[in-house]
Amino acid sequence: MSDVSVLAIVSEIYPLIKTGGLADVAGALPAALAGEGIEVATLVPGYPAVMAQIEYAETAIDAKPLYGAPARVLRGTAAGLDLFVLDAPHLYDRPGNPYLQADGRDFPDNPFRFAALCQTGRELGFGAAPGFLPDIVHAHDWQAGLAAAYLHYDGRERPGTVATIHNLAFQGKYPAELLGALGLPPQAFSLEGVEYYGTIGFLKAALALSDRITTVSPTYAAEIRTPEHGMGLDGLLRTRAEYVTGILNGIDDEVWDPSSDPLITEPYDVETLARRPANKAALQDKFGLDPDPGALLLGVVSRLSWQKGLDLLLANLDLLERLGVQLAVLGSGEPELVRQLLEAAEARPGRVGAVIGYDEAIAHRIQAGADAIVIPSRFEPCGLTQLCALRYGALPIVARVGGLADTIIDANEMALASGIGTGLQFSPPTADMLGATLERAARLWAEPEIWDELVENGMMTDVSWRRPAALYAKLFRDLVRER
Repeated sequence: MSDVSVLAIVSEIYPLIKTGGLADVAGALPAALAGEGIEVATLVPGYPAVMAQIEYAETAIDAKPLYGAPARVLRGTAAGLDLFVLDAPHLYDRPGNPYLQADGRDFPDNPFRFAALCQTGRELGFGAAPGFLPDIVHAHDWQAGLAAAYLHYDGRERPGTVATIHNLAFQGKYPAELLGALGLPPQAFSLEGVEYYGTIGFLKAALALSDRITTVSPTYAAEIRTPEHGMGLDGLLRTRAEYVTGILNGIDDEVWDPSSDPLITEPYDVETLARRPANKAALQDKFGLDPDPGALLLGVVSRLSWQKGLDLLLANLDLLERLGVQLAVLGSGEPELVRQLLEAAEARPGRVGAVIGYDEAIAHRIQAGADAIVIPSRFEPCGLTQLCALRYGALPIVARVGGLADTIIDANEMALASGIGTGLQFSPPTADMLGATLERAARLWAEPEIWDELVENGMMTDVSWRRPAALYAKLFRDLVRER
């Protein structure tokens, strides 16, 4: 029996629509919280992909004008999720990426598209849908950030508010002259409100006005309170430090389960690792790599961006060739990195392969077939790729930042002596330090008994939502008691 009801507000949710890890978290956390006695309903925009997958829906809030045309709120289910869907075709009925036009630029009306989502969250927070009155409104990232402001400035007794930062680099900053059009009162444009260096800050509003702030790993929660990683918000976060908590993400260990994964060539588990090489052979074939079972095969599943540090890996291609290492990369992003990656694949046939874009099935095949997964991020709030790698027996090679630092035990000499290593870390995130760590990986690869022990340690690590869900449940209950 649930004792706390939560309205989550998100801009994407797996498996309905996904551009990144936010969707994975939004899709998996409600079921994990249900196990803790927390009931979650999630408000999402009515994108075409969402509308097409709703299994049952009824009108929760009748249509009314919203930024130029009528919009209504549906309540329904899809993929086992309890959803409120903002059915506003003029805002969301667009093909492709939910945030970007075909040319890669933001939709010009994004401030209104996500303000509408937040205003709907306010109405649901005050009980506008029959039979639903949440104790907590949980807003994820900048797209949901104004919900805290709308609730705060409404004046009525409101539910508790929690803001979760998935990546502080994305903040949602828009011109100050939109204040009235966004339905915010004049007093909201202040240092204590939504004002952010002369603009309206969606994420800043959430951080200033929410009762609690969480982010997706303890180390990232500390990093964002420093000028180096605070993205201009470190002062505010230091001021509100007592309300900031880092709760590590988990992964859905039913979706990511190598023993039953329908997307991989040969299912396996920690007891049947002899089956795993079939996945490596299939991956080499998929990426046009030489069919060499003895070569150390590195996998990458990532946005191709400065943050993710893929340039550090590209700077080590000559080293990889000297070490006899293969590389398979799945990703999309910055045109220059895409160009360099495609050139590397053309110049090094059989050793480097690339698929540009995102494909969920290929992501699973890389985790199942690569010997190691490389994540050289310059900053990383949590990261889910390394958690999947642990589960699938691919050794994570990670920069010692954010959630990567919190989730991987470096196989240094003392860890090897104690039998507790699960991967390799390097710091600082530079090409030289990554190169030295890739050399260390090659030395470990040459000692199969040690390598296999590290793989088994990783596969036996609990990367599920069980512990994080318990921490979220405690935070929600504590906030309800305080209010």
